[in-house]
Amino acid sequence: MTTVAAYAAPAAKAPLERTTIERRAVREFDVLIDIKFAGICHSDIHQVQEGWGEAIFPMIPGHEIAGIVSEVGPGVTKYKVGDRVGVGCMVDSCRECDNCKAGLEQYCTGGGMVGTYNALDKDGEPTYGGYSEKIVVDENYVVRIPDGLSLDVAAPLLCAGITTYSPLKHWNAGPGKKIAVIGMGGLGHMAVKLAHALGAEVTVLSQSLRKQEDGLKLGADHYYATSDPKTFQELAGTFDLIVSTVSAPLDFNVFLSLLRTDGALVNVGAPEEPVKLNLFSLIGGRKTLAGSGIGGIQETQEMLDFCAEHGIGAEIELIGASEINEAYERVQSSDVRYRFVIDTATI
Repeated sequence: MTTVAAYAAPAAKAPLERTTIERRAVREFDVLIDIKFAGICHSDIHQVQEGWGEAIFPMIPGHEIAGIVSEVGPGVTKYKVGDRVGVGCMVDSCRECDNCKAGLEQYCTGGGMVGTYNALDKDGEPTYGGYSEKIVVDENYVVRIPDGLSLDVAAPLLCAGITTYSPLKHWNAGPGKKIAVIGMGGLGHMAVKLAHALGAEVTVLSQSLRKQEDGLKLGADHYYATSDPKTFQELAGTFDLIVSTVSAPLDFNVFLSLLRTDGALVNVGAPEEPVKLNLFSLIGGRKTLAGSGIGGIQETQEMLDFCAEHGIGAEIELIGASEINEAYERVQSSDVRYRFVIDTATI
């Protein structure tokens, strides 16, 4: 066992505070990672506040982890001490169901994936995330961060990057495709960068034009304010794919009107409240309303390699651990461009 410093929420809705935790001893196929940077995802806030249901406390959030391997178990073949690695939203799965065998560990049907935090591992022990100095993870749930990516801007790719890359790839974003991204936040700005790099024509749909200059710099071809009713008139029937990155309820009926025949609106943001839908919004045009989670381990590695090839990292604001609670408040008020990343040396 190794004692490490961390930042934890002691109870639901409580401010995070410095503490210490025990990391398990390195087993045969484990990798010990010295965490260098940890991104702050909006889902961290949802879970600390129990917005998605009952949670496990104390909770140490963080599933956007970038660091350096400092020890490996005797059976490890994929990594060695000194390697630059990342850990995303899961640290295990059943490994035996059809989805796990197909590289879709994120959709494990043999008990579900084991979350990097706010979950129980196979020993029944709670998992603790990246707001900490070190983490121990099975080598099969670790990915390699290419040399072309700085660790600080790579950390958010382990959730925000793969969460947007996966649906873009699944729904064939690329040349000749018109893609819209709803929201220009932590996920949205990555969706814009990735869709542009994949060769699609990219439109941002945001509440206002406040971030228009940023959106165009990051790769958007067009930028519209959804607060303007003319937007929905002008863009009716335009898009092959719309990716919604917002965690607030939307009027899906009006956004579905922007799809072409056989188009898809895919949700990667996860509102805490149920949403309403008129099914005629789908029937007229054979449209699809879908959801998508993170990617599997293989696809996450593919995404990292793609980002390194195209020079894509997250737009970040680096903070010290003492600023986590303030950062949470700023995320909730959309006051970040576009991802907070904790320098874990400050823990």
